[in-house]
Amino acid sequence: MHRVWNALNRRSILLGMALAMVAVTTIGVGGIATAVIVAERIQGSGSAINVAGSLRKQSHRMGSQVLADALNRSDSHPALRVAMVQFEASMADLSLNNAMARDPDSDYAATFRAVQATWRDRLKPLLEEEALSGADLHSLEKHNALLALIDDFVADINTMVAQLEGDTEARISHMRTILGVALVLIIIVLFVSIVLVQRSVLAPLATLVNNARHYAQGDFAPRSQVIRENELGQLARAFDTMAEELDKLYQGLEQRVREKTAALTRSNQSLELLYNAIARLHEDALAPDTYRAVLADLERLLGLTGGMACLMTRQEGRAAILASTLGPCQDQTEGDCAQCMASLAGPVQWQYRTLPGGVQLLVPLRDKDGLYGVLRLALPPERRLEPWQEQLLDALSRHVGIALGIVQRTEQERLLALQEERSVIARELHDSIAQSLSYMKIQASLLHPVLSDPAHRQEAEAILADLREGITSAYRQLRELLATFRLKMQGDFIDLLGRTAAEFSDRGGLPIHLENRLESCRLSPNQEIHVLQIIREALSNVLRHAAATQAWVCLGFDRGMLRVTVEDDGVGLTDRSAPTTELHYGLNIMRERAASLGGHLQLENRPQGGARITLVFVAEPQPTLSKESPSSSLPKLPRP
Repeated sequence: MHRVWNALNRRSILLGMALAMVAVTTIGVGGIATAVIVAERIQGSGSAINVAGSLRKQSHRMGSQVLADALNRSDSHPALRVAMVQFEASMADLSLNNAMARDPDSDYAATFRAVQATWRDRLKPLLEEEALSGADLHSLEKHNALLALIDDFVADINTMVAQLEGDTEARISHMRTILGVALVLIIIVLFVSIVLVQRSVLAPLATLVNNARHYAQGDFAPRSQVIRENELGQLARAFDTMAEELDKLYQGLEQRVREKTAALTRSNQSLELLYNAIARLHEDALAPDTYRAVLADLERLLGLTGGMACLMTRQEGRAAILASTLGPCQDQTEGDCAQCMASLAGPVQWQYRTLPGGVQLLVPLRDKDGLYGVLRLALPPERRLEPWQEQLLDALSRHVGIALGIVQRTEQERLLALQEERSVIARELHDSIAQSLSYMKIQASLLHPVLSDPAHRQEAEAILADLREGITSAYRQLRELLATFRLKMQGDFIDLLGRTAAEFSDRGGLPIHLENRLESCRLSPNQEIHVLQIIREALSNVLRHAAATQAWVCLGFDRGMLRVTVEDDGVGLTDRSAPTTELHYGLNIMRERAASLGGHLQLENRPQGGARITLVFVAEPQPTLSKESPSSSLPKLPRP
């Protein structure tokens, strides 16, 4: 069986286990079938034994009845006849005949047939004769012979009963033996199956489970070493193949993880370098310390042997060395910087130069507007930068170029703003002080011939009065211009409006009501200063010419248009076609400011009395935080 199991197990574990189950089932079914057959054969044996035992009792009863009738001198023998009928009925019992029919050639069958013959041929005729002859006390010998025959007959019945009992016990013993053999065979088959399952199934499965634990921990070295061709052998070979593939994949993943980790480390270092460089450039893009720190970071990250930063100077546009970490080197002259700048002019981006001591890399510092400098980086001999290093250096050079371009453009814008401010000052002086001085020059020329003639003294005094008034007006205009030029746009625009209204309210002693309805509109710094100057000029005219008791300043925004109105309840415009000289100059300045904002200025009388100046121009709405006007502390009166 072991060989059969191994032979089958080499091909299929399931087939071997099925064979073991079939063997156990066959043995069990065979034992049960045998027990059933034996049980069928001994069925009724107990009844037969009981009936056979009753035959002995009935035989003795018939003998006793014969003696009793003889002693009682009875001629009728009813009890004997009944006993004979009962005996024959017991002899004809099915259990006795079935027991004989099951095995006609057995000793029991022969004894039973002999008992039947003795009863039929010898004992029954004598008993019938005894029942017919009546009581005869003188035939004791006959009775004794009958009793002796009955004893022999009972002995045969005892033999038959013993044979019946022995046959039944033999059959039961045979059944017990068969069941015992079946049980032993089942135990043997089960034991052999368990041993073979342990060797052929559990041991390989334990090996596979142990290997699976190692695989789960990342150790793919263990192998199953199962060479059978059954299911477990195929599974073991699949496990081994899977382990080899996982080992290769795991090693590949580890290599990729190492590469990704190195790449992330380089990226982090690159980002840190770029962040530090941008932060330093933001603080001061032209400081030598900034470029020394940048060069030091580049040397540490890229493995350089040194570096130099050459930038364009502000004077005459010549290149100069701003920072260097190369140490003493004959190639650190400003003339060489100029040559490097010249070699990188145009579309040239990078340039490697082979020097006796190594390789030098020239990296231009430029943006879309121009070239501002060059980085000269020293590399070991035969060394070239890797792609990620070139990307980092390119990003850094572009950031430096953008920072330098911003510095240059900021300086140019500052110069342009300074020139524009000078132009504004010149225009203001021309439109105010220059006009007053020109008027006084005319008056002085008129005064010179009049002074030589005493007859024109009154005319001279009138001219002197006009001259004095012109000097006073020019002095006042000069002070207003100085106040205007000293105006600082610090703080929120609404705060500045509130302070302006409070300033003119205190200066003129009249309430000025400020109403702000800008909401989501925010002005640019240029628009703010022009609007503020127009409001100041309008309030100045109110104080000097309107003779008003109160004034209003209102700012509103609707459909992209910003509207500024300054109103008063004074005398209004008495002659708009021929205004005074001072008012004429102020209106011209306000109109110029309105034109610079792309809007227009309107001057008119109010129906309720007084004048109104309206400024309208286009402004873009921007989201802003709502803020209450600081002028709300001023008294607000209803507008007439």
